[in-house]
Amino acid sequence: MTRAPAPASALRIGLQCGGSDGFSGITANPALGVACDILAAQGASVVLSETPEIHGAERLLLDRAADPALADRLLARLRWWEGYAAMNGASLDNNPSPGNKAGGLTTILEKSLGAVAKAGATPLNAVLDYAEPITAPGLNFMDTPGYDPVSATGQIAGGAQLIVFTTGRGSAFGSKPAPTLKLATNDALFAAMRDDMDLNCGDVLSGVSLDDKGRQIVDLILRTASGQVTRSEALGLGDHEFLPWQIGAVL
Repeated sequence: MTRAPAPASALRIGLQCGGSDGFSGITANPALGVACDILAAQGASVVLSETPEIHGAERLLLDRAADPALADRLLARLRWWEGYAAMNGASLDNNPSPGNKAGGLTTILEKSLGAVAKAGATPLNAVLDYAEPITAPGLNFMDTPGYDPVSATGQIAGGAQLIVFTTGRGSAFGSKPAPTLKLATNDALFAAMRDDMDLNCGDVLSGVSLDDKGRQIVDLILRTASGQVTRSEALGLGDHEFLPWQIGAVL
């Protein structure tokens, strides 16, 4: 295979957040949203996912649908997840996970508002089924579970060449063949996991503007797409696959 120049419009970027904390919605996630707006303006595709984790904040996407049919399609997927949860005696409006609570999130709405911030402010141009090919420029939404490895797999199967993953609690995640960039939401996490985090967004709290941080993220995305190795690649994350029930035994 021979390397050749490619425009930014050829990029398809999967957006993920996991191990969220109280800073996710004010540092890394909105900064990533700024980056997505910059990339969308150049014709790239950015893909928000994790349908159960936009519950309560879906209006922020519905109001931006480029076509009413897209809003209807997104609502239909949310209704499906509500029914699926009800069949199993659960509800989508439950509190987030214990880790999220420990990080400062108290309700699923807080988590959902932060998760949607990753998508920036451009129109919603496509609502995709799981692993459906990503063809529309700008903001796409792919229907996936909230479980990060399964969600990212769907994005990669749909054509994402890169995953950008924000975390405040330190989710150790990597993916191949499409690598994962990890964005830390706070200074303490970045200092503790320097070998796993590609960029610190905690300095937004100490004065770095979201616009400047967004441009830093775009630069990092372009350098990674051009061959720069991510931290997770250097650690070998993504080399081995385990079934969910095997992970506990491995750890």
